[in-house]
Amino acid sequence: MRKSSAVLLLLVLLAACGDSGVQPLPPIVTPAPSRPPAPTTPPADSAGALKLELEAVASGFDNPTFIANAGDGSGRLFVVEQAGTIRTTDGQLFLDIRERVNDGGNEQGLLGLAFAPDFATSGVFYVNYTATNDDSVTSRFRLTGAGEAGDQQSEEVLLRIEDPAANHNGGMLAFGPDGYLYIGLGDGGAANDQFRNGQNRRTLWGKLLRIDVSAPTGYTVPADNPFSDDATRSEIWALGLRNPWRFSFDRATGDLYIGDVGQNRFEWVHYQPAADSGGHNYGWPIVEGSTCRGNSACDTTGLTLPIAEYSHDGGGCSVIGGYVYRGARYPALVGTYVFADYCLGTIWTTQRAESGWVTTEQLDKDLLITSFGEDEQGEIYVAGQNDGTIYHLTVID
Repeated sequence: MRKSSAVLLLLVLLAACGDSGVQPLPPIVTPAPSRPPAPTTPPADSAGALKLELEAVASGFDNPTFIANAGDGSGRLFVVEQAGTIRTTDGQLFLDIRERVNDGGNEQGLLGLAFAPDFATSGVFYVNYTATNDDSVTSRFRLTGAGEAGDQQSEEVLLRIEDPAANHNGGMLAFGPDGYLYIGLGDGGAANDQFRNGQNRRTLWGKLLRIDVSAPTGYTVPADNPFSDDATRSEIWALGLRNPWRFSFDRATGDLYIGDVGQNRFEWVHYQPAADSGGHNYGWPIVEGSTCRGNSACDTTGLTLPIAEYSHDGGGCSVIGGYVYRGARYPALVGTYVFADYCLGTIWTTQRAESGWVTTEQLDKDLLITSFGEDEQGEIYVAGQNDGTIYHLTVID
């Protein structure tokens, strides 16, 4: 993500006077402020708008960065807080590793959470965080003996990567339909891919990784990962990413969607169909979105360009990748991918049509959206950073 100085000031003020207790809320519909829409580049036959709204379901979170369900039939929603804690929406503390986490930078902290597909029986889950020495760490944890919370003493570090700068850390974790763990890592920080990581196949920065964590300890690299040459790290599933802050798999089709945060001009979303064998080069820093960087032409041969993008002209700053809606409550929303912009609070949908991908602005809120999440039924939730609230995305008849 990227934040302006005005946003930073707002966060400081909120931290000084905010509510520290997590509180479940009765459903409330928040009013939409009047604000000019963000410029987008949808196809000409853009789909009709839906009447979306946000209903608050829990409040009192401190800089929420992610929302997840455990897939264990409990119905619980887990909220990741940047400082190093995970809480449920009913206020229960699930994990506290604050003493191991550095959240001093805007894009540092506890960033990702994924529950093992067999969590209901294994009690295993995974997190990504910025360590106190600034390394990016992906670790395996287990439940305590009582089985209600994570055991902070059970940590097994799977990946520890030296971080050259404080930003562009990525940190998203998700299990794919193949049962493998996918890890999103940004280009390592600073600006303009200063460390030349995006196209460097010898580093894990600027990549989407795919690893097998099915063994009780450690990890292995799946035999069908796309790169096996000595010049490429075998964990790499895709390269050319700037900061894939949030990505997700369509729970019905297995298709992959990646929200990749841009530099100065554009924000964008990538797509990979489930049957694809990986190995895509998404182009950073050759292109920003689908546009060549600088004033000269560039060779885009072999690059996979985005399915949706928008410019910064209207105040956008950081795309927040979301989910394809697969819940049962709102049939009109089924099959559409939902994403947002952090600075604007704008929510869009995009969906494949015969003419191409159709992107539509759906909602505009006075909200710093840091992440989306899904519950076990496929309902979509939104994390608000400026108010510490978790919202349910709804369709109004």
